[in-house]
Amino acid sequence: MGPTVTDNRSRSRYEVVVDGEVAGFADYVDDGDRVEIPHTLVEHEHRGKGLAAVVVRHALDDLRARGRTVVPSCWYVQRFIDEHPEYADLVAGR
Repeated sequence: MGPTVTDNRSRSRYEVVVDGEVAGFADYVDDGDRVEIPHTLVEHEHRGKGLAAVVVRHALDDLRARGRTVVPSCWYVQRFIDEHPEYADLVAGR
C-alpha cells in the first residue's frame, strides 16, 4: 500500500503516512485567506522516496480546493512550486 496524506488539523500539519507510521509532514499556519507553510520534514529512514513531494503536492491541492493562497516560506515548498508552475497561482501576492 502506498503513502497516504492527511490533514492533522490539531497539529496544524499535513502528514504522510507509510505502513501506519508518520513518515513526514508539512507544517502550516492558517492565517485566514492565506496559509503559510514554514517547514517540511521527512524522517531519515524514509528519505529518498519522494515523500516530501507527495505531502507538498497533497497540501497544495487541498488548499487550492479550499480556495486558499499559500505563503511558501519553506525552501522545499518554494522549490516545488518553482518546479511545478501549475501551482504558481496559489502563491499569495502573485
